[in-house]
Parts: sequence; C-alpha cells; structure tokens
Amino acid sequence: PGKKVLIVYAHQEPKSFNGSLLKIAVEELTKQGCSVTVSDLYAMQFEPRATRNDIVGHLHNSEAFNYGVETWEAYKRGGLSKDLVEEQKKVQEADLLIFQFPLFWFNMPAILKGWMDRVLVQGFAYDLSKVYDGGLLQGKLSLFSFTTGGGQEMYSKEGIGGDIRYVLWPMQHGIMHFCGVKVLEPHICYAPENVSEEKRKEMLAAWSQRLKTLWKEEPIDCSPEWYFK
Repeated sequence: PGKKVLIVYAHQEPKSFNGSLLKIAVEELTKQGCSVTVSDLYAMQFEPRATRNDIVGHLHNSEAFNYGVETWEAYKRGGLSKDLVEEQKKVQEADLLIFQFPLFWFNMPAILKGWMDRVLVQGFAYDLSKVYDGGLLQGKLSLFSFTTGGGQEMYSKEGIGGDIRYVLWPMQHGIMHFCGVKVLEPHICYAPENVSEEKRKEMLAAWSQRLKTLWKEEPIDCSPEWYFK
C-alpha cells in the first residue's frame, strides 16, 4: 500500500483488449492504495523521435550532433525538453513501471520504443560505469504486459516464432536491467483476437488476480540463462 505505479501505455484505442488490461490495472492497484499514473502515449501524441528538439538551449558540440552526448550534457544542466523532464519525474517517483502494449514485429510499438530512447538518457537512467545491477534506477520494479497476434504454441522453443523469452531479452535485459530496474515475470495474453469472448474474460480475470498479489512476487533471475536456457 502507498506504492507508486507508472503505467506506460501504447495502444491507440481505449476500447481495445490492451485498453481493458490498462483499466483493470488502474482499478486494482488503486484499490490497493497505490497511486497510479498513466502515460497514455498515443493520447499524449508522444514524440517517438530522438531529435535536436530534446535539448533546450545551446548544444555541447554544434559542429556534429551526437544525441547521446547532447542529452547527457543537457540532463546535467537541466536542459532537456519539458516532455522528457515530465516523464523522467514520473519514472523517478515510481516503485513499479508497467508497460502495456501489443507486440508489433517481435517488439514494442515505435511510440513506446521512442519513449525508452528519449526518456532513459545517460545521467538519468544509467552512467558509463553504472549499468545493470549498478544502473541508476535501482530499487524499482518493472513488468511488461503485452498481447500477441500469434498463439502460445507459436512462441515456444519448438514453435516457428521461437521462445517468447528471446523476444523479451532486448526489452527486459537490454533496457530495464541495464538501468538497474528489477524485472517481474512478463504478463502475456496470447492472441486475444483469435479466442472466444469467454477466454478473453478469463485472460482479464487472470490479470486482475495476478495484480492482487503482485507485491509479493520475486523478480526473475536477471541472467542470460533465464532467456536462453
């Protein structure tokens, strides 16, 4: 109770299955006494592109633009654009980050990837010597909750898509763990469009049920073995 949750949500339609998963998370976590903030990226018309506009004022090197260097320098002097500062503040305050989205091409939608690219800058989320278990966002939890187009058998070791954990490696390990964030088991709803209304209701109920005991969960073992064993 009293925990702070940030849900970064990437779906265009509130009436979608992802929209229902979001609604359940907000309701259930609020009921538990958590304060829940939602960054609804499409509704916010969040800019996914990492550009010069992310830096307010002068550039560190105006001869050749290097986004990583410029955002790092801007972060240090408080010169990042307002939308980035707002998102970073939400991340900073959160005990738990939930990412809710449909899987696109074995990946997160571009708007969500853009959020990662722009918000998790050097100096804020990590530093050259402070990565993985030493990342700057230690003490936080993350959870990737997403829907797929293909069924569960497609995303197995034997399936045509390979183990779903391979897909999670760049997101969970390469971004969250890199920044020091601990990772909870992902929540995956397989092919909600292709199942019965009853099955969809079961999926929503399972999410609601999981959220009730979420704070008791242990994070996954953040090692390559978890993904590739």
